[in-house]
Amino acid sequence: MTLQHRRLRDLNVSALGLGCMGMSTGYGQPDDAESLRTLDHALDLGVTFYDTADIYGANEDLLGAWLKGKRDRVVLASKFGFLPPDPARPGPRVNGRPEYMRQAVERSLKRLGTEYIDLYYLHRADPQTPIEDTVGAMAELVREGVVRGLGLSEVSAETLRRANAVHPISAVQSEYSLWTRDPEDGVLPTCRELGVGFVPFSPLGRGFLSGEIRSPDDFPEGDMRKPHPRFQGENFQKNLDVVAEVQRLAAEKGVTPSQLALAWVLAQGDTIVPIPGTKRVKYLEENLAALNVQLTPDELERVSAAFPRGAAQGNRQPPGAMELLNG
Repeated sequence: MTLQHRRLRDLNVSALGLGCMGMSTGYGQPDDAESLRTLDHALDLGVTFYDTADIYGANEDLLGAWLKGKRDRVVLASKFGFLPPDPARPGPRVNGRPEYMRQAVERSLKRLGTEYIDLYYLHRADPQTPIEDTVGAMAELVREGVVRGLGLSEVSAETLRRANAVHPISAVQSEYSLWTRDPEDGVLPTCRELGVGFVPFSPLGRGFLSGEIRSPDDFPEGDMRKPHPRFQGENFQKNLDVVAEVQRLAAEKGVTPSQLALAWVLAQGDTIVPIPGTKRVKYLEENLAALNVQLTPDELERVSAAFPRGAAQGNRQPPGAMELLNG
């Protein structure tokens, strides 16, 4: 099967990718067998773009095992920059120093069982390391053939400009969906201006826009969403009320809320490649069907009006993590 394709600068990828983090961490207990079935089915359905990171538990190992015999059919993205949790120093920590980047990419290549990574991201900008230094070192990987394209995640428009002046950036990855429209205020227009692709993660609002999450009790043990302000207290109910309108519009269109939400993101530009994450075949198929949903200008306007910028209640990340956004 062949899906629509889009370009992230020089990288040609399926118009929807697959976010693989949840297969290994963050969303309840991993199920490697189900995840491998989902990866196989995604490839059979024409998905070519797969996203992981060195901090996603054993996710690079899982993908490395799966990639054997398939590497030439896959555009593989990974990331570095986050450090493992340290009980003595609570909160997320980042490292963008060139020497750390070199160690990180070597570890990722070994885990992934590959000689190159198609798209290599700095996971978060390091406040202690000039972006020019980090990207300059990453550019060496391109010259060596270890990496094909460079990416940044959750950066500001200013940081993107500085980085792109050192080496062309293939893609910026940030959270973007109906309930997180922050990129529209700066980095997304800058991506369009500079010819940089944009890769939305959590395009379904961490599953909230699917309409299947009705209570905080729906989250399994160990689910990373529990401490997120948007999923707590009064915020949860207020956000649920807004999602109800998205559900109504989806029913009117004859599609699922997830498909409507993904179709809206896809309609925001042809250099936008969402990477909804799932470890289940049924959700993979539902998400890919969004590529066949065509929204008229009137429908796009109605969906945007139903969930305008700032409609979601609560910060999109817990304290500490918020400080690393828009870096």
